[in-house]
Amino acid sequence: MADLDLAFMPATEQAKLVASGDLSPVELIDNALDRIADVDPALNCFAFVWADEARAAARRAADAVSAGARLGALHGVPIALKDTTPTKGHTTTLGSFTHENWVPDTNAAIAVALEAAGAIVVGKTTSPEFAHLYVTESPLWGVTRNPWNLDRTPGGSSGGSGAAVASGCVSLAEGSDMGGSVRIPAAWCGVVGLKPGLGRIPMDVLPALFDNISHHGPLARTVDEARLFLAVTQGPSDADILSVTSPLDLSAPLHDDVAGIRVALSVDLGAWAVDPSIEAAVRGAAAALADAGAIVTEVDPGLTGHEEEAWDRLWEVFMATYYGHLVAEFRERMDPNVLGLIERGEAMSAVEYKRIEFDRTAMWKRIAPILADHHVLLCPTMAQGPLPASLDGFEAPTPPDDGRCHSPDMTAIFNLISPCPVVTVPCGFDADQMPVGAQIVGRRWDETTVLRVGAAIEAALAPLGRPSLADETPGV
Repeated sequence: MADLDLAFMPATEQAKLVASGDLSPVELIDNALDRIADVDPALNCFAFVWADEARAAARRAADAVSAGARLGALHGVPIALKDTTPTKGHTTTLGSFTHENWVPDTNAAIAVALEAAGAIVVGKTTSPEFAHLYVTESPLWGVTRNPWNLDRTPGGSSGGSGAAVASGCVSLAEGSDMGGSVRIPAAWCGVVGLKPGLGRIPMDVLPALFDNISHHGPLARTVDEARLFLAVTQGPSDADILSVTSPLDLSAPLHDDVAGIRVALSVDLGAWAVDPSIEAAVRGAAAALADAGAIVTEVDPGLTGHEEEAWDRLWEVFMATYYGHLVAEFRERMDPNVLGLIERGEAMSAVEYKRIEFDRTAMWKRIAPILADHHVLLCPTMAQGPLPASLDGFEAPTPPDDGRCHSPDMTAIFNLISPCPVVTVPCGFDADQMPVGAQIVGRRWDETTVLRVGAAIEAALAPLGRPSLADETPGV
């Protein structure tokens, strides 16, 4: 059984202890593997666990420390990659029978960067098929569960990564975010999730390099861990032609002083129906920022919910373009929701698709003046608490005809203005005692400010603690 204090130790602290020789990478990796064995039977957050390779890497990492070798910033730290990120010599399934036996012959750029920083990958985390949904349930791997309540979803599509971090299997995990897929599980699992500005972390895992809604990002237990992940994975890199060419100085922890920082607060963004307990938690985060010296002003961005429909149409074309060719062979083994997305995408005209840019432009014209007058925009990450772990047989209640947007998701719309970084940080619990995330949207490519504001919220509010699963017996 794992040592929970070590399992829940921040990656930043783990790396320091390893570098000083006070903590062996072998002990650290063994503990992570023990923790996975303890909780994964209940959570199903790992598609693959690379125990033998991780232990061998830990021994090499320990030898490097003993030899006084130059160490990377994550030397010996256990991490996980999402099972949509190609890994050389290791099966990468995308949560789908279509890729059940796919073994890439190259590593994704982000995997290369993390390995160069000394991180040790202990396995690959579960994802819905082709990362298509904000519930992590796939034809190939089944249902992944939330450590705070096994009847609830951890969110998606990086739900396996979110559950792995929240439950103490790893302190850092990689996710991908095309429509909130890092931020949704981060919020619903009570951890930190960052969608950097477009191109900040090189993205080369898709068939086309010119996609402009897709991001890699960390799921972490603290903002400083997310900062460290970004520090070692940011570009520039020619692996991604859209990679940002001016890296940030993230060599030291960001201070959490927000005196004079101008924060625009919008609970509903103009249209969303937000659960009252979530509103209260986010307003509590805003009050904590004000108490810390930030200038908080309530604003109305005037969004309508139509923005989410625009993202939906983008997503349909995305799925049809990248995965439509697989339907003829694998239809009977694919998620019906994926098939529906592909069919709608294939039916869309080029003109209709191009017109989505009008919707993106209209949204930017709403958000740009707010970010011109404020350093960040603060809103909920999700409007509702986590859905059931499985959507099989689940029927969402019919929303009232009140002109409001009743989607739980308040993240995907910010992929429409993809250069803007967004971080979600835990800020309390909802009425069902499930975690709530506060979402911080920043100016284009200004990750340092969103992380700084997130760190201030983190410092001001009591930590969420560990999910109840942390105290349960193995194999629950």
